[in-house]
Amino acid sequence: MMVALLGLFWAAQTVATVNIQGVRLWAAPDNTRVVLDLDRSAEHDLMILESPNRVVIDIAGGALNKDWVRLPAAQGLVANIRSGRRNDGSLRIVLDVSEKVRPKSFLLKPNEQYGYRLVIDLVAAKKPKPVRQLNAANLPGRDVVVAIDAGHGGEDPGALGRRGTREKDIVLQIARRLAKKVDQRPGMRAYLVRDGDYFLPHAQRMEKARLQRADLFISIHADSFTNRKAHGASVYVLSEKGASDEASRLLAERENSSDLIGGVSLADKDDVLASVLLDLSQSYAISASMNVADSVLEQLGVIGSVHKSKVLQANFLVLKSPDIPSILVETAFISNPQEEKKLRDKAHQDRLAGAILNGLVVYLHANPPAGTLLARGDLPNPKLETAYVIRRGDTLSGIASHYRVSLRRLREYNSLGGDRIMVGQVLQIPIRY
Repeated sequence: MMVALLGLFWAAQTVATVNIQGVRLWAAPDNTRVVLDLDRSAEHDLMILESPNRVVIDIAGGALNKDWVRLPAAQGLVANIRSGRRNDGSLRIVLDVSEKVRPKSFLLKPNEQYGYRLVIDLVAAKKPKPVRQLNAANLPGRDVVVAIDAGHGGEDPGALGRRGTREKDIVLQIARRLAKKVDQRPGMRAYLVRDGDYFLPHAQRMEKARLQRADLFISIHADSFTNRKAHGASVYVLSEKGASDEASRLLAERENSSDLIGGVSLADKDDVLASVLLDLSQSYAISASMNVADSVLEQLGVIGSVHKSKVLQANFLVLKSPDIPSILVETAFISNPQEEKKLRDKAHQDRLAGAILNGLVVYLHANPPAGTLLARGDLPNPKLETAYVIRRGDTLSGIASHYRVSLRRLREYNSLGGDRIMVGQVLQIPIRY
């Protein structure tokens, strides 16, 4: 009897209580993520049940105090979340789902922002409709497609400002403003890679852009540094080292990759030819990325300060595409209190979006993608301008000098009879290119 009791005692000790400290739900257009915050590592089992459709997670030693932990409301593929204690002492969490799903679960170790997390990703089981691939050069004249990627999202808030400003929120607001401006520009169409508060892996962001046959990929971020005086915008492109690594990865996946390089499939090419094709596309993409970045950086310098006067290169995962010119824009330092305040200002967000757009337009009119309305000369040369609100101490000559436009041209552009200006007055500044 004593031996049996000791066995039960030691068995109970082997499974420590795992407290569920929070449950979060993030819904993206094509998937849903459920996150369980744990106070320690945990073993779990996952299974799928039908009639009705459910995903079940059993957590060994799990405990959930419903008085302290609020279960989130229905969102995305999840219609309801419920939980209960099983006879073996484990905690069962049931996700009632609206349709058949393919679930995947994994445990994340603690980092600077979170403790242990159990993540359950749900993707609809139905097969996506096949995408018809078209050669852009054979179309009667198409818009330039600009993929705009708001960095971070969902579980990943990005950098945090002193006032609690989250990078993921700010960059989504700027991205939406940029998309609206792109859509208003004749011959251009925007695609928002992330248009809500959810997380996307880096590779998935680029794949989404590729499925839209994007001509340019722009990733929007806000910088952060330990020195709170660091300020200004920066523009990055992929480093050669990063590009080489990604080319190797794509080459290994060539059987599943088609039309990556100007509509040419690598599936029927030998390794040497496939490598040459990727190298050619890679060289073009990096060169084009640098030209786009130069143009955007120059326009950002028109509306404010830049952190560095030249385009920077780094091994950013989100820029690793051998077939789409890609840049990453650090709009400002959210760690700088003054710049954090600006980033929260809608008018400043609009100026940032306008500057990025102006840089894109300058590049695209000089380097129009094949098959587009721009390439066929069906659109007039763009009129570029930015708005400036007069502040105390401003002079018309000082504004003209800052924006590198003649005083006479500034007067004529705004129908001014002289040099008198008033605080709060809005001037339209013509942009040179």
